[in-house]
Amino acid sequence: MTTTPVGMRCPECAKQGTKVMRLREMAVAPRVTYALIAINVIAFLTEQGQFTLFGSSIHGRVIEEGVLDRFDISVNHQYWRLISAGFLHENFLHIGFNMYLLYLLGLMLEPAIGSVRFAAVYITALLAGSFGALLATAAPSLGASGAVFGLMGAMVVELRARRLSVMESGIGGLILINLIFSFSIANISVGAHVGGLIGGALAGLALRAAGDRYKALGLLACFALTALSVAGAIAVAGVSGSGFA
Repeated sequence: MTTTPVGMRCPECAKQGTKVMRLREMAVAPRVTYALIAINVIAFLTEQGQFTLFGSSIHGRVIEEGVLDRFDISVNHQYWRLISAGFLHENFLHIGFNMYLLYLLGLMLEPAIGSVRFAAVYITALLAGSFGALLATAAPSLGASGAVFGLMGAMVVELRARRLSVMESGIGGLILINLIFSFSIANISVGAHVGGLIGGALAGLALRAAGDRYKALGLLACFALTALSVAGAIAVAGVSGSGFA
């Protein structure tokens, strides 16, 4: 045996170089997080009248064709609005807050569960949020907050699975504060937030239960959740209400 800086090794092994991996190199880069932020920003820049801090004078082709609207879904069958609305925002404050949370949550969750699972959670939560918005509102709705709430729900699942405190991590408090804002501030779609939160948590549970061994089953469960959300959204497209996501 030969003594080396990393312990005792056989002569054949000692002749081979040992590649040192830094933690930064081992972590999964949050590429999906960055891509989602980029898509949201690009979509925001295509809107008209959105360059205000608190304003709501958005208009133009992108908003007309992309906002979540019950009439266009139930009558005109424009089902893409269930997804496109999740990438549109009302003003700088709206997109700034959502993208900040997406960035923070993405940096924590995507490296922990992997990019494919992270994307599955985001899509599931986005569509569950659209379902919730239509269930609670008849007014046009838009925003990524349903999907962002879903990431918070998935974070809770992941923290509990790793036996970490949800409240000490700050995620529990973040959810509570945002839920309080959702129920107390006008023109916020509570349905989108609660729907996204539930959808993301269910997606996280499905992926965690499947594990690495049955990863495909976990992704299939997420697909089933998205299908149920789309079916539910179409079914309740005529329910009345009001608010923005």
